[in-house]
Amino acid sequence: MTSRLGVPALSLLGLLALWIVAATLTADPQVLPQPFSLVAPFLSELRSGELAYHLGQTLVRVLWAFGLAMTLGMILGLLMGRFERLNRWLDPWLVVFLNLPALVLIVLCYLWIGLNETAAIVAVTLNKVPNVTVTIREGARAFSPQLDAMARVYGMSAGARLRHVLLPQLAPFVAAAARGGVAVIWKIVLVVEFLGRSSGIGFQIHLYFQLFDVGMVLIYALSFIVVMLAVEWLFLQPWERRARRWRLA
Repeated sequence: MTSRLGVPALSLLGLLALWIVAATLTADPQVLPQPFSLVAPFLSELRSGELAYHLGQTLVRVLWAFGLAMTLGMILGLLMGRFERLNRWLDPWLVVFLNLPALVLIVLCYLWIGLNETAAIVAVTLNKVPNVTVTIREGARAFSPQLDAMARVYGMSAGARLRHVLLPQLAPFVAAAARGGVAVIWKIVLVVEFLGRSSGIGFQIHLYFQLFDVGMVLIYALSFIVVMLAVEWLFLQPWERRARRWRLA
């Protein structure tokens, strides 16, 4: 456990040292401020409640989009991986959406649905569903036919097969899709907020970008990165290790 936590901590300290060196060489706080100079404005934003409010708004959008994208992607991926005829029909759609730029989908959703929360969530969800679907489809294709045959020999019901045979094999792929999903979704959420919302980390970054305030842009960006690192280390990585544990048994 110490090694597992110590190496990332040392790596982040190295990144911090690189930032300090780069800021020293730049010698212009309006271009790249020193990290310790951001402490006072960070505490000010925290005390005012602005940081917590906008962080909360972004997290809600991330959770909604993540839940919808994972649910739809898992259903589509499982069906496409198990039924080749369905896969042949839907694969061209998948390729189209995989190659459609995120910015195009965001703009179209805002134009068609309006500048509201629904459009924001739909845009982020549509951007991520194809990636989840591809990962889950490959997982469904990797199912062991021997385990499938054993389940049928023992007369297991469809629900029991899903729970005890299919889902354990699919779990590593679900974990991989979730890890990649969180990383991509929160970045797309920031773009959505930057373009058309009046709250959230992306909105604040847009605001301070217009004011050319690099320090505040970094404060809001780093605050959310810290939250997502905590989610990664405390939830997603342990879940992925647990999902893969049966393969090492």
